Amino acid sequence: MKIANAFFVFLMLNLWIQSPVFGQGVKIDSLKIELQNHKEKDTTRVNLLNELAFSYFSKDILKSLEYLEESNALAEVIQFKKGKARSIYIKGITEAIQSNYEQALLHYSEALQLYENIDFKKGIADCYNAMGITFKNKGELRKAVSYYEKSIIIKEEIGGDDLSASLLNLGASYDVLGDFDKAISYLKKALSIAKANKNEQRVAYSLNNLGTVYLNQGNYPLALEHFKESLYIDEKLGDSLGIANHLANIGRVYKTQKHYDKAMKYYEKALEMDKRIDNKRGIASTLNDIGIIHEEDGDYTRALDHYVDALRICKEVGTKTETPYILINTGEVYLALNDYSAANKYFTYAKNVSIEIENKQTLCEAYIGLARTYANQKDYKYALGNALKAKEISKTSGFLNCQKDASEILSKIYKAKGNYKDALESHQQFKILNDSLFNKENVQKITQLEYEYKYKQQLDSASIRELKLTKTVQTTSQDLEKSQRNYLWAIIGVLLVSILLGAIIFYQKYRNIKAKNENIVTEQRLLRSQMTPHFIFNSLSVLQGMILNKEDKKSIFYLSKFSKLLRITLENSRDKMVSLSQELKAIQNYLTLQNLENEAYQYTVLVEDTIDVPIFEIPPMLIQPFVENAIEHAFINQSENRKIDVRLTYSNKQLICTITDNGIGVDAQKETKNQHKKSLATTITSERLKMLSKEFNMKSSITIEDRKQYNKQGTMVTLVIPHKIIVA
Repeated sequence: MKIANAFFVFLMLNLWIQSPVFGQGVKIDSLKIELQNHKEKDTTRVNLLNELAFSYFSKDILKSLEYLEESNALAEVIQFKKGKARSIYIKGITEAIQSNYEQALLHYSEALQLYENIDFKKGIADCYNAMGITFKNKGELRKAVSYYEKSIIIKEEIGGDDLSASLLNLGASYDVLGDFDKAISYLKKALSIAKANKNEQRVAYSLNNLGTVYLNQGNYPLALEHFKESLYIDEKLGDSLGIANHLANIGRVYKTQKHYDKAMKYYEKALEMDKRIDNKRGIASTLNDIGIIHEEDGDYTRALDHYVDALRICKEVGTKTETPYILINTGEVYLALNDYSAANKYFTYAKNVSIEIENKQTLCEAYIGLARTYANQKDYKYALGNALKAKEISKTSGFLNCQKDASEILSKIYKAKGNYKDALESHQQFKILNDSLFNKENVQKITQLEYEYKYKQQLDSASIRELKLTKTVQTTSQDLEKSQRNYLWAIIGVLLVSILLGAIIFYQKYRNIKAKNENIVTEQRLLRSQMTPHFIFNSLSVLQGMILNKEDKKSIFYLSKFSKLLRITLENSRDKMVSLSQELKAIQNYLTLQNLENEAYQYTVLVEDTIDVPIFEIPPMLIQPFVENAIEHAFINQSENRKIDVRLTYSNKQLICTITDNGIGVDAQKETKNQHKKSLATTITSERLKMLSKEFNMKSSITIEDRKQYNKQGTMVTLVIPHKIIVA
């Protein structure tokens, strides 16, 4: 698994913000006007200069430094210690953004000493929080946590919304340490405080950090929802650093979903913005992500080039937080190139760094990489040891992706060692985890979230236009006569109605798109409901009886057939079309299972010689429900001479399937009870055939007849099946 260090970029800004941000552009303009009007060389001017520097640090570092130079010089002249400390503190932030961590820590320590001399508790708490961020970005998590906790103690004592800053950073640190419950708890507290204080920037960071936790847990739809909401807020605020971070995180979600074109677009935007604001750690992170996509495309040379650049930048800025991610990805490339010596070297290096900085996720991935390397070298002893360590860490920390990868490599190792029981168990666990992580419902929800995000943007744009229009009209109305004002208000009414109608039309379109998506989901659920719980429970009961009777060979054969049938059913239900041979195999397995215990039925599955089975594709699960109906309903009070025949013919470009039995007949069945399931199967299949006929522009139908009209006993079902012929 290629991993991206999605958790760290936001921490460079989380959270030096000191007050709610209602609109950075408006605030900066207001501060500039105030500064221009205030000519005195006093404490007020120092404070204005510092606030302007602080407002610029995430947008234009050079501009921020200009204001800091003037404020620091003035504070020194007038002996304003609080203003001087604030100036030095903001200077530390500008160094941290450029990944100059040692220089940043020196500035924070100097500011801390000045604040302690004047016993300014808020300033002391801010310095502790900023030092925690810096140690976190250096990879020294325990030190970071201790500084966050010091900050929280002081901020709880003095009150105010600044408490959310340290809560955010503490939650993010627990995310890296793999303690997701604590991480989510602290982050939700921070989000609640930020919303209560209407601090939009902090709301954005809280949402982003929560999205990162959900991404690490493998909850991709929820992660994408949080990232896009935080991006939406920071786009309004014009926060370049936050926007770059959110773009990269959205790219990581799309990369995980294998939408590489979408992911690359977001990465390129993030890289461009990071370079513009000289965010070295962001650049290293995005280079690593782009390298991952090149690796997925099989372009190992370009992938290694990006990883090498990313590692170089990490060494330049002296951070270990991102290093294990890049090392693991580099090891994966060498493993793909069969350079086991180099792969082992990078995975071992990643393991040691992960242990040092206590990053459980990368430690788990490093063990998986080592297990794969040793397994490829047929050194199964060391491979098994590393795989088991990865499994233990991933289960304890809840890393679903790592659990999946560990189960997959364990299955291969056990199989190679001849331990087939453990190999089967590990493979089954792998399939369960794989299905839970990459199911179509997640993809469907992501699509829905995209529509919701676009809808929200559209409504917001309409609100902004309405606000501008209202302000313009209000300004103009002051100079007009009463009649003119009434005329303008009439115009406002028309425009507001137009905007409202536009919003309603857009909402209706959104509902139609959403309805189409729900129809798709409904069709998938209908397809997946074909195999009844009755059959599954009955099969498991039969298997249990065989095991209790110690019929080992028979139970193993039964289990093999049953697992193959389940696998085929699950695989077929995910595809709109499957090969005819695959569908026939499923029917054959189903009939074999039904007949295995007491050979109660005689059955045949015949295909006309004119049908070249391998080149035909049909919709899945059309035939099996009627075979099942025949077994369950056709032979009431008939214990012997039970026959079921399935026959496929091809005539006049129509693929025809008949299912016949020699039971009591459909007319007699109508007089019996428990016909709901059969009716439901017929209804669902009829509806599917109608939809498929339109889609394939091909005739399809279903006919159920009692064979007594042909002087025979039983029921005959005739299906005209829409199909495709694959030409080589």
